[in-house]
Amino acid sequence: MTRAFTLVESLVTVGALVLLASLLVPVVGSVRESGRSTECSVRLRQFAVAAIAYAGTYRGVFPAAVLHEQTASGVRTTAWDFAHGAGALQPGPVSLFTDRPNAMRQCPCCAFPTASEDAPSTGFNYNTSFIGAEGAYPSMGEDGALRSGWRNARLGVPASAHHRPSQTALFGDGGWSGGTNKFMRAPEALVEMDLGVVYAGAQAFRHQGCTNVAWLDGHTASVCAPCEGQHALTASGGSFLAQPLGFPRNGFLSQNNAAYDPR
Repeated sequence: MTRAFTLVESLVTVGALVLLASLLVPVVGSVRESGRSTECSVRLRQFAVAAIAYAGTYRGVFPAAVLHEQTASGVRTTAWDFAHGAGALQPGPVSLFTDRPNAMRQCPCCAFPTASEDAPSTGFNYNTSFIGAEGAYPSMGEDGALRSGWRNARLGVPASAHHRPSQTALFGDGGWSGGTNKFMRAPEALVEMDLGVVYAGAQAFRHQGCTNVAWLDGHTASVCAPCEGQHALTASGGSFLAQPLGFPRNGFLSQNNAAYDPR
């Protein structure tokens, strides 16, 4: 004669299954997040390899972070990842040196929506303080000639002065209190001279408290200790931690420029 489960035995069995499920859910989530972080790291390395290949082609000059060039139809803005202006969205200089220039290489953990069709967000940013040139809008020079593109840009540190490639960030997970960013800034503000811009150009520690970085020598590694930056608290008593940084969800890779300046 087959013996049926008693009510107590059934409740014990159900309770054990619920307990087992509660133990497995965090593990499964952790494994899934680990996979996303690994894919993010792979994509960052692709950008790093592309930028290094670009520099090898152009005599040590790394791709510009952003340039604004006057054309017959208006100002064309070319960022490191995408170019937009007159006409359709096109790959930027870094994307052009990848095997699939038109592919959207986005961090799998970047949940921020694209602000507009002509400025898609990958979730990644590029060392703009020291590596990539940063262009200003076209303007007339003292000689009366129009300056645009490379002629109207603050250049990055030349490759001949890159003495610390394994310790210098090239690409990473971009983040600030409003979402993501594509221009990585160093915390000392020695180049930009604008703390608001600097604190909006930090890193997102979105991978279980860590952020992925592709370094100047091409390797990738995670950083798990967000830094406030040495100017987080201003002399007037104000703070950049909540706005625009959003600390500790976002932060810098070092308290000073050590992780950004290749010299």
